[in-house]
Amino acid sequence: MTTASVSELASSFALRVPSRAEWVTVVLADFDHFLLDHAANERKASAMAMSMVAHYPNRARLVSQMIDLALEEMNHFRQVYRIIEARGLYLTDDEKDPYVNQLRRHFQKDSEAYFLDRLLAGAVIEARGAERFGLLAQAIEDPKTARFYEVLARSEAEHEHLFIDLAEHYFDHALIEPRLDFWLAIEAEILTSLPITARLH
Repeated sequence: MTTASVSELASSFALRVPSRAEWVTVVLADFDHFLLDHAANERKASAMAMSMVAHYPNRARLVSQMIDLALEEMNHFRQVYRIIEARGLYLTDDEKDPYVNQLRRHFQKDSEAYFLDRLLAGAVIEARGAERFGLLAQAIEDPKTARFYEVLARSEAEHEHLFIDLAEHYFDHALIEPRLDFWLAIEAEILTSLPITARLH
């Protein structure tokens, strides 16, 4: 983890739409529910990274970086769980994530194109996470919790760069640019179509 500020970790690309202001209001009004969803997202992110290792074992750079990512995401899960535990809450059964599920419907079928889509969709998801954690860091009154989300916002921004860097390592820029534009447009469409809830996405 670097000590750079969120502004210094500016996105490799610009999300097409900002999160609506109501999202922060809804999250803060039901922060317990948000924490449970946040924990689930961190655990799933760790599992996703390890699934990349399992699916692409011959891509050495990817494997090394996904192992590191899986460990980092699991550490985030542990940190969120400690907050959950301190509030007297318990983890709940998994709920489907409409945002992620709708994104996945747009993955291409060809194996190489599918791999590129996993990387680019991952970058866009991380960029949205960075934006939303940053919003929470500014809105939460408790300094310790606000600091926690400020650090997470930086981490998500770094993960966004990680996925873009991996895409550029394995694919030609001419393939990446139009597909990234596609994912940014799709992400904006999905985000604006979903109801605002006390969830990360």
